[in-house]
Amino acid sequence: MRVIAYHRVSTDKQADTGNGLEAQAATIGKAVAARGWGVVVNLTDEGRSGSNMNRPALADALDRLDRGEADVLVVAKLDRLSRSVRDFATLVERAGRNGWSLVALDIDVDTSTPTGELMANIYGSVAQWERRIIGQRTSEAMQAMKARGVRLGRPVELADDVRQHIATERAAGRSLRAIADDLNAEAVLTARGGRWHASTVRAVVDSLALDELARSA
Repeated sequence: MRVIAYHRVSTDKQADTGNGLEAQAATIGKAVAARGWGVVVNLTDEGRSGSNMNRPALADALDRLDRGEADVLVVAKLDRLSRSVRDFATLVERAGRNGWSLVALDIDVDTSTPTGELMANIYGSVAQWERRIIGQRTSEAMQAMKARGVRLGRPVELADDVRQHIATERAAGRSLRAIADDLNAEAVLTARGGRWHASTVRAVVDSLALDELARSA
């Protein structure tokens, strides 16, 4: 099995000193040797957080795996790969779809084995449950707020007469750009004290729509 060994340190100080990288490399090296596998390349993200997947070395590793240049991605600890259960589940799905395996040594996840695949599926099921629970609670909370007449969205900071002027002009079929030009010509300032653009007029139109939604709830 051809292995890509992935390491990560989260702070610039750790990256400068190498703190943590040697331990990760040693753990992966022992595990790979015990399995009789071979490391194709070692890839490291230095000074990068594990809270998201936007990491150059990780992106490189995943691209290589998808292209078939290696068979397994190995990390010493799951949190070196991801701190998000949902991101981890997405990686497991990607591995299965593209024909490579994922190994996280600290939690005994090895999708090249039946037991390891079971562990990965458990993590994936937990992630799916979490997404559905969060979605359900968010929906229920929003419905309750609407029922109480609570306006959803950013607080209104613009004068009512300006908002109503924009609503009237928009209802008459005028473009966002034309409304912005008129407001600038009349020296009417935005809520932040700046000039009007089509985008800022659009924001007011959207705000008015939120008001209508709250009233009709």
